[in-house]
Amino acid sequence: MKYKKWSLAEKLEILSSGDAIGVVESCRKYGVSTGTFYNWKKKHDNQGDAGLKVTYDTKSKELKQAEEENRILRKLLSDKEIELEVQRALLKKKFGTSDPRKI
Repeated sequence: MKYKKWSLAEKLEILSSGDAIGVVESCRKYGVSTGTFYNWKKKHDNQGDAGLKVTYDTKSKELKQAEEENRILRKLLSDKEIELEVQRALLKKKFGTSDPRKI
């Protein structure tokens, strides 16, 4: 079952509806469990609106894709650096110089 992510305004509307028409009716109307309702009410009573703010991961899809691309590019760059280091070592052995750029 997929869970709905409620916004702050929706949560406040559901809580006020619970006061007006009753908790059970309000929960049925909006499709929220009574446990969730009472958790929201407790957080709202203790912390106010800040307690009901959305806390799930808000990273955008584009940011996640950019981070993955960055990880791949870093790996490619490190592989290329290793390859160049091996080539320098082989040139050093072949020509006996300490700096292969002097060749």
